[in-house]
Amino acid sequence: MYTVVLLTSPQARTLEPALVENLRNAWGGGEAVWLAPDEAAEFGIAQQPDNFEAVWEECQKMGVDLVVVPTANRRKRMLLADMDSTMIQQECIDELADEAGVGARVKDITARAMNGELDFDGALRERVGLLKGLPESVIGKVLAERITLMPGGPVLLATMKAQGGHAALVSGGFTAFTAKVAALLGFDEHRANTLLVDKGMLSGEVGMPILGKQAKVDALEQITARLDIAEADVIAVGDGANDLGMLKRAGLGVALHAKPAVAAQCNVRVNFGDLTALLYVQGYAQSDFAA
Repeated sequence: MYTVVLLTSPQARTLEPALVENLRNAWGGGEAVWLAPDEAAEFGIAQQPDNFEAVWEECQKMGVDLVVVPTANRRKRMLLADMDSTMIQQECIDELADEAGVGARVKDITARAMNGELDFDGALRERVGLLKGLPESVIGKVLAERITLMPGGPVLLATMKAQGGHAALVSGGFTAFTAKVAALLGFDEHRANTLLVDKGMLSGEVGMPILGKQAKVDALEQITARLDIAEADVIAVGDGANDLGMLKRAGLGVALHAKPAVAAQCNVRVNFGDLTALLYVQGYAQSDFAA
């Protein structure tokens, strides 16, 4: 059995009952259940529809995300999340680069690396090198003035934690940022790279080894083994090429507002919903959300 979930932006709330009913009839689905009025609905089907991609494309034109997931084991016991452009709305290194006066150059490298066009490790070293001489105190300034949480994040964490879930933040960014974001949102642990500092200034170097694509897969393996849960019990979320390994290995991998090259390789794509979409695809209704 599979479950079909349709959802839209919580701000737009434009999910039409007619769309849900038409698709349910076309795919021979069970009774539709509304998870949130005008925002998210689901119904069961017996098998994967052959025309899923074509229907997905049509739903996208209407501002609707369409997801089909196995009904069994929908509710996951662990959240494994990327940070930049996933749990927060920015790329931390781009914000630091703006402060250093090299914003445009670094943003271009970041975009190409996240789309899989550049080697992640080399791209990170190059970008960090451009930050050399920036006062360490700028990190606090960027955190206070430039970093904002992705909508839905606090509710996602609170709800999964209320159900006994474990949450890990794994980032190709920096521990100075993951520590703050993890504490704000209630993550149980965090992993990221370390910006090296010399006499109060960024040295232009990053601590080794670099946490990239493989390190996120390693985190998935190590944390699930420690918790004695299966990788099938994990929901992972990310947007960049360095997230693909964990997105493909986790029981449920969600490409959230992902780069095109990344989304093309993922079955679960959320382009309009916010982080509460991760609750809807697990079968939580809005009435189940924790504050």
